[in-house]
Amino acid sequence: MSTAPNKFLELIQNPVKFTFFLLTRLPAAFFSGVRLKYADEKQSVVTIPYKWFSKNPFKSTYFACLSMAAEMSTGILAMMYTYQQTPAISLLVIKVEGSFFKKATGITTFTCDDGLSFQQAVREAAASGKSTTVDARSIGKDDSGDIVAEFVITWSFKAKAN
Repeated sequence: MSTAPNKFLELIQNPVKFTFFLLTRLPAAFFSGVRLKYADEKQSVVTIPYKWFSKNPFKSTYFACLSMAAEMSTGILAMMYTYQQTPAISLLVIKVEGSFFKKATGITTFTCDDGLSFQQAVREAAASGKSTTVDARSIGKDDSGDIVAEFVITWSFKAKAN
């Protein structure tokens, strides 16, 4: 792995720097309780609790908060491979699909294992100058290991013109 992804991992795994990032760039995620638990070149793990700021009237975590955590689990991987990339790579979510299986009434942990797909798509976008996409799967489980929700988030990558 090149040094840019390693630098990105160092940044996001620093609790102070990541908290500052959430507060300044994603305040809704910060106040909802979205937190990074783990990230490496292949996987990202993000949690969202059931609490006052993330709840709905049905005594479960609001679907938008679940979606936010799922998107972050994929977005961390997307950002890692585009970080300090030459040429610069633009990234954009172009589609979100969600399925819900069980009420989220505690901490929901979203895991995305598509890091290598992101790495390949960014390489292709940089080499070809054409848009590439990744359909990243993020699975949310409760503390019992039961699947609460599953999302497929489609990311688009394209090298920016110089």
